[in-house]
Amino acid sequence: MSILDKHKAIETNATLLLVLSFFVVTIGGLVQIAPLFWLENTIEKVDGMRPYSPLELTGREIYIREGCYVCHSQMIRPMRDEVERYGHYSLAAESMYDHPFQWGSKRTGPDLARVGGRYSDEWHVDHLRDPQSVVPESVMPKYGFLERKLIEPTYIRDLLVAQQRVGVPYTDDMLVNAMGDFLAQADPDSDYDAMLERYPGAQVRNFDGQPGISEADALIAYLQMLGTLVDFSTFTPDASR
Repeated sequence: MSILDKHKAIETNATLLLVLSFFVVTIGGLVQIAPLFWLENTIEKVDGMRPYSPLELTGREIYIREGCYVCHSQMIRPMRDEVERYGHYSLAAESMYDHPFQWGSKRTGPDLARVGGRYSDEWHVDHLRDPQSVVPESVMPKYGFLERKLIEPTYIRDLLVAQQRVGVPYTDDMLVNAMGDFLAQADPDSDYDAMLERYPGAQVRNFDGQPGISEADALIAYLQMLGTLVDFSTFTPDASR
């Protein structure tokens, strides 16, 4: 009996085909899954990664609430065209504190994984007010109302506690100072040194240029930190993995 005849026998016998398919899938699954039981962590540790500051985390909540993830992904694939356009491919560690992650599957607009520092705060303000004024071909709706909606850190500690319960390593010190850190990051005249010790690399300024802390402040603070925590000029992948 030839190989084709054997293959035909399998295809014409539903029970045999099911059993053999299950066998092949089982072997493939074991090859992929079994090694994970011998790994302490599937996410490579990367210097610079930290939990979001209270203001950044609030901005991320606004980002999710407004559905920004529907049109913007936050995952640069390791392909030449993506790396040349957006920067270094995304690392698993960069999403380790995201609940939920914002990888996305559709790009009506550009990927935002490395948007931090690419544009000025003024550009972001103009973009939120009238996207077409800076990107004429944009189909993004206007979000100027975010500037007019002032926010208070009334429930910011509760938000950090919720994140802590799902594994984000917020310390007791971070929880105690959550409200103060929220206010300090948006006020360059404040005493923000302790906040920077808790959240290294956090940017301190009046992000939207308006009095008070608005939702635009929080959102821009979040956008301006995306992709800025890891120093890729010194990053070396762990060859042992």
